[in-house]
Amino acid sequence: MSALEPFSAVEIIAAKRDKAVLTNPQIDWVIDAYTRGAVADEQMSALLMAILLNGMNSQEISRWTNAMINSGEKMNWSMLDRPTVDKHSTGGVGDKITLPLAPLVAACGAAVPQLSGRGLGHTGGTLDKLEAIAGWQASLSNEKMLQVLQECGAVICAAGAGLAPADKKLYALRDVTATVEAIPLIASSIMSKKIAEGTSALVLDVKTGSGAFMSDPLKARELAQTMVGLGKDAGVKTLALVTAMDVPLGLTAGNALEVRESLEVLAGGGPADVVELTIIFAREMLELVGIKGKDPERALKDGSAMDVWRKMISAQGGNPDAPLPVAKEKLTISADASGTVLSMDAMSVGVAAWRLGAGRSRQGESVQSGAGIEIHKKPGEKIVAGEPLYTLHTDTPERFARAQEVLEGSVAIGSTDVKRLPLIVERIN
Repeated sequence: MSALEPFSAVEIIAAKRDKAVLTNPQIDWVIDAYTRGAVADEQMSALLMAILLNGMNSQEISRWTNAMINSGEKMNWSMLDRPTVDKHSTGGVGDKITLPLAPLVAACGAAVPQLSGRGLGHTGGTLDKLEAIAGWQASLSNEKMLQVLQECGAVICAAGAGLAPADKKLYALRDVTATVEAIPLIASSIMSKKIAEGTSALVLDVKTGSGAFMSDPLKARELAQTMVGLGKDAGVKTLALVTAMDVPLGLTAGNALEVRESLEVLAGGGPADVVELTIIFAREMLELVGIKGKDPERALKDGSAMDVWRKMISAQGGNPDAPLPVAKEKLTISADASGTVLSMDAMSVGVAAWRLGAGRSRQGESVQSGAGIEIHKKPGEKIVAGEPLYTLHTDTPERFARAQEVLEGSVAIGSTDVKRLPLIVERIN
């Protein structure tokens, strides 16, 4: 141990290995030392595994989150003339809610500084979806973010390098050390970025079901409660909705396909589940910041949300009128029986879209904007043998076989009752 360092990584790893509670100074030091390179990746890997196996109490999680926030800059929107509110989703299949939601909430009078991420594995990333729009820029300076927020009321962009840099390093390490699933680490990762982003209020969308990160509703509830607690500790008005991800959201999974569907919602149409969830979240966000008398449903119907969308896309260099990319090849999969669609496994659809080129298997890989899946029938709908069930889209037809393989058995057709999670499983505040 260097004379200048107050702790050694080894003693902190041993403490957590032996189920001890880490002290505030130990947590502050280990996050800071790892960020500046004084703690090695293999040492932090061992600590992350000890946390995964032995957990953390609420005080440890809170301090860990604060240490990650303090590793970088904090944003401040106090100069805006309206309250700020953001929404974060833990990710799912066909989850394009952020796209229509941010302009919708802005059209109703709040400011939405939406820092979003890229997809990894079977869950799509908001930034990848928006990059299907010609010219649109994900990376903005803090000054540009403020300018877009002031002019449009909403901005969707990548978090800058200065925001919770400890989380960036830890996130990459968790991904390659099988420690992604640890609830203390998920909660602190999400909340450190959201609190550093400077929003005054936050609504969390914690997905549960086969296509979600937290497939078990009890685990989803634990994660939601942990994150709500962290937000409130930091003075951010926070609530969470646990929502269904047993079936894909909407009728598309894939970047340009989901943008097209989001535009249908902004134009007053779109699939019922996407519209319903968008309006529910808009109402929760407006209520959290005390905006009354604005009806999000009307703002979708009267075109005011679409106006904000067009302005926001243009302000970030995008052309809202440019045609969206279309994949070079498509293949239809038809139903092999007649009856009612009883279930559709969200995870299978997500993995198939990823195999078609819509997602990436490691950070930094490029994605195909036009790749993905269109869904023609959802659970509860009738289908006749030979009718289309899915249409697969890709630029590389050799990908079709592996996507079809994972879709085998993804749908059950029969005549019994449809068993589905309710769209909103639980509300936690």
